[in-house]
Amino acid sequence: MKFTLSWLKQHLETDAPVETIAETLTRLGLEVEEVVDRSKALAPFSVAYVVEAKQHPNADRLRVCQVDTGAGIVQVVCGAPNARTGMKGVFAPPGTHIPGTGIDLKRSLIRGEESNGMLVSERELGLSDEHDGIIELPDDAALGAPFAVVVGLDDPVIEIGLTPDRADCAGVRGVARDLAAAGLGTLKAYDPPVARGGFASPIGVEIADDVRTACPLFVGRYVRGVKNGPSPRWLRDRLEAIGLRPISALVDMTNFVTMDVGRPLHVFDADKLHGTVTPRLGCGGQSFRALNGKDYTLDDDMTAICDASGVLGLGGIIGGERTGCTDATVNVFIECALFDAVRTAMTGRKLEIVSDARYRFERGVDPQAVFAGIERATQLILELCGGEPSDLVVAGAVPPWHRRLPLRPSRAASLGGVDVPSADQRRILEALGFGVTETADGTLQAEVPSWRKDVEGEADLVEEVLRVYGFDHIPATPMPRVGTVSRPGISPVQRRVVMARRILAARGLGEAVTWSFISGPLAERFGGGQPGLRLVNPISTELGVMRPSILPNLVQAVARNADRGFPDVALFEVGPAYHTPEPDGQALVAAGVRSGNQVPRHWSVPTRVPDVFDVKADAMAVLMALGAPTANLQTTADAPDWYHPGRSGVLRLGPTVLAQFGEMHPAAVSLLDGKAGVVAFEVFLDAVPPAKKKAGTARPMLDLSAFQPVRRDFAFVVDRAVDAERLVRAAKGADKALVAEVGVFDLYEGAGVGDGKKSLALAVTLQPTKKTLTDQDIEGVVHRIVSAVAKATGGVLRG
Repeated sequence: MKFTLSWLKQHLETDAPVETIAETLTRLGLEVEEVVDRSKALAPFSVAYVVEAKQHPNADRLRVCQVDTGAGIVQVVCGAPNARTGMKGVFAPPGTHIPGTGIDLKRSLIRGEESNGMLVSERELGLSDEHDGIIELPDDAALGAPFAVVVGLDDPVIEIGLTPDRADCAGVRGVARDLAAAGLGTLKAYDPPVARGGFASPIGVEIADDVRTACPLFVGRYVRGVKNGPSPRWLRDRLEAIGLRPISALVDMTNFVTMDVGRPLHVFDADKLHGTVTPRLGCGGQSFRALNGKDYTLDDDMTAICDASGVLGLGGIIGGERTGCTDATVNVFIECALFDAVRTAMTGRKLEIVSDARYRFERGVDPQAVFAGIERATQLILELCGGEPSDLVVAGAVPPWHRRLPLRPSRAASLGGVDVPSADQRRILEALGFGVTETADGTLQAEVPSWRKDVEGEADLVEEVLRVYGFDHIPATPMPRVGTVSRPGISPVQRRVVMARRILAARGLGEAVTWSFISGPLAERFGGGQPGLRLVNPISTELGVMRPSILPNLVQAVARNADRGFPDVALFEVGPAYHTPEPDGQALVAAGVRSGNQVPRHWSVPTRVPDVFDVKADAMAVLMALGAPTANLQTTADAPDWYHPGRSGVLRLGPTVLAQFGEMHPAAVSLLDGKAGVVAFEVFLDAVPPAKKKAGTARPMLDLSAFQPVRRDFAFVVDRAVDAERLVRAAKGADKALVAEVGVFDLYEGAGVGDGKKSLALAVTLQPTKKTLTDQDIEGVVHRIVSAVAKATGGVLRG
């Protein structure tokens, strides 16, 4: 919503500067988005008189002008074809910044003649693209006067952001009313004169019973003998200042009333109408060309304005081109009506039409202002275009809007925290247009004005009182301490999310935020798609089911990055996955994918692609950060079928699945438009058991052994199906006091180990804590390790 300061002062008697007005508007809830004062950039430019303009001695297209600036006569070299003796123009002295070109003006010699300034064009001032000649001002323009003041550009433009409930401030008068209530001036009277009809309107209006919900009131007036043409300067200036293009007096008048008092209306060329004008429903399939030059086809739920010839326009949205006013128009028919807000909004959205009328009708215009609106329009037409008005033609009636709401003065303190005196509450409401009476028990009875559709209860009245009284009066009250020990700021679950995100980001993965929905086929491929997880009203058919896994969205993100030239991608997301519609059917998951090259191409190091062990390390890093007993985890090969069956695994703590990882199944990746070779992991944060609480907050003492560790290597031949993890666990359990670390460092399959066999080499570190190990001690531990591995896996030492 835009308006100028002078426009506001047509409704508000005030001497407040624009800065105070802007501050007060924001305090009232009408947030000021911008204040544009065009006169600041134009301050150096003034009115000047060309005393003499003669031909430049050294250039055919230049003139040497003697210019009277009001402070003296200076010489200016000008190339404009309309520069001549006796004209008045706009002068810029040296040192002036020219906004249209961005240059800073300097004294200079042009073809040997000194130039001390510039006579400027509209383009050089940034006012338009006109640059065929310099600006010519009227002969009565005061010499030396500021140019911005002479042409009315010293009027600041204020833009406010309206919330949808404040339809009353979609007109300048509503804004002025709020400012007056805040004590920033006095609201001027607004009572358009009632025009005396000199004849009966030859065009009637009619509303069918089944249309009264869509259009409860329709008022019209015929005006004959008008003379359309350009609008006067004051009207053009106001419309141009807020970004509207002046067209003609009849059209500009309707735009002015819309912006001035928030009352949209329309003017037809009466000679192009055929019979009675009526709003209709059920015009599905019919089309018309609107004033914006576009053709629209209606459906049965849209409110059309029609006559005997067909559709003329859309009620509350836009008129039709066929019956629009032109310079040849001599008779007009004014329409001022009420239209249903919901139906207007739905029609505008379906047809993608955005108009000032729709903006106001879909928020709810003042039902009581229909007759005042048509009288104001009549007044302006008679002033601007002349003519003779007819009697009004009326169909329907003003819908009931009266409502009375109680306000207990104590509610301002209980709801808003400010004890506002009852007299101040009454004064504020009355200034906003409410009719207020007081009962014997002190309760205020507020009669809601017709333009405040948003006020529906006592809490709304409290809000009105507080926003005018000032929210800055609400005292800063500290929250009471409920205990001596402060509670943690975040819950353990929230802490897990933060830790998982931090660890994965530190490991080089980028965080992604994707939809919580996927398509039905993808959901079924990843173990979901149950009927209870399907959305009733999805935003897209591709987003119709709650996701059972985060991986499909991440793999699709990887594919999109690869299509755009970024094939080396590592992404993660921490969020929910949905397995059943029950409350416990949602899991909190940290999932990630890697694709492309794990190591960027470089001459100094060989590159490689990410593999299963990279994503296993990612999953293990998250589990370790969350305090999971990673040393006790078992790895099994029963990952879901969206993983590769031979290149994936599951991390378990007993029967509980904490994570799963591996290479994505080629069929699943192909379904997601990705390329083979994507590896992924999923960590189920809810399944991780809470870390054991320590006895105290101090760190445990560092216990270092004073004795040298001993390392021994073992090579066992086992069946090919035996997992390496079984050997590692057996070796660790052989002597828990001495065996400090066990790792696999070699795998061999082939000649020398037998068919169906493999050789696994273990590196075992023995760490004594009480004495140095003797050969006999070491041999005893070695024997126990070999026996434990043989018992657990059937493995024998390789000869």
